[in-house]
Amino acid sequence: MGALSGLRVLDLSRVLAGPWAGQLLADLGAEVIKVERPGRGDDTRHWGPPFLEGPDGPPESAYFLCANRGKRSVCLDLSSPEDQQRCRELAQQCDVVIENFKVGDAARRGLDYPTLSADNPGLIYCSITGFGQTGPYRHRPGYDLLVQAMGGLMSITGEPDGEPQKVGVALTDIMTGLYATVGILAAVNERQRSGLGQHIDLALLDVTAATLANQATNALVGGLNPGRLGNAHPNIVPYQSFVCADGELVLAVGNDFQFGRLCELLGMAEWATDPRYATNAARVAHRSELVPALARAFLGAGRDHWLTQLEQAGIPAGPINSVQEVFADPQIQGREMVIALNHANGAEVLLPGNPIKLSRTPVEYAAAPPSLGQAVPEWLWPRSSS
Repeated sequence: MGALSGLRVLDLSRVLAGPWAGQLLADLGAEVIKVERPGRGDDTRHWGPPFLEGPDGPPESAYFLCANRGKRSVCLDLSSPEDQQRCRELAQQCDVVIENFKVGDAARRGLDYPTLSADNPGLIYCSITGFGQTGPYRHRPGYDLLVQAMGGLMSITGEPDGEPQKVGVALTDIMTGLYATVGILAAVNERQRSGLGQHIDLALLDVTAATLANQATNALVGGLNPGRLGNAHPNIVPYQSFVCADGELVLAVGNDFQFGRLCELLGMAEWATDPRYATNAARVAHRSELVPALARAFLGAGRDHWLTQLEQAGIPAGPINSVQEVFADPQIQGREMVIALNHANGAEVLLPGNPIKLSRTPVEYAAAPPSLGQAVPEWLWPRSSS
């Protein structure tokens, strides 16, 4: 039995941020019912190639598969008054609703928090939008790329002399899904005391600003305007990638002791006591001198030679893996981070596993991502008209 067994979630969201939260709750044992448009479903079902092909049903996009395992799929046309009522009846039986309608759309359909909580006071209702339910931008549509740009993330991503870059995955959507999950679980815990649910208002732009982390405080506390440093770190040196004789590696020196061991390894023990490099603050101030010297040293041997030496010296370093190399890595496989599930179309689907390792109530993968309208029990459909 999962940690969230007995929690029932109505997932009215689509694309990535909301579905990511729903999938995480499902992994932890919640029952998640995903509402989709008849005939087409979640937009991401069509975002391909690649597609998972199977003998017993239509192909399914890899994109949809990444965020919807463990759910049941229900087809409702939420522009229809009849299906709006059916959705309200479902919400009466649920603990949590997740939605990402444009601001005002849920209310127009009678699916907003005030309406649903009137019949279910314990309902926890999580709204995910680009800019939130308040503020001057609240009615604007928001997408991950747009918000990475507006939230400052692109301004600090990329090479110093290159163009601003987005992160290689929709990171703001993913982080918003994680924040949504945290907010939902906080509200579930509080409900044990009050017996009442509450509304959670999450905005992609807010999440982007919050997750700027040290770059945010570099600006707010230090009065700096951080720029792009490629693979280098604004506050730690050396903490970046280096080119070797036959490839590249990343080096993550986190303290002065590790830097001292690095200096010995490179045959430059004097650097550890050089006032320009002896402390991290000094290394940050003199990175323009130190980094080129390190770069010349790493060119003297192959990547695997350096990785072996660095590991033996206890200095954090690693290869720059491709995505396929990641999932072939023995550590990833040893941690059960590749899972295989049987899809309804007859194919086996390989998916990334859940990183949360609970000792007594481990994550369980109840089902592969569902086909559209797949296997909904009749008890989910109480109808006031019947």
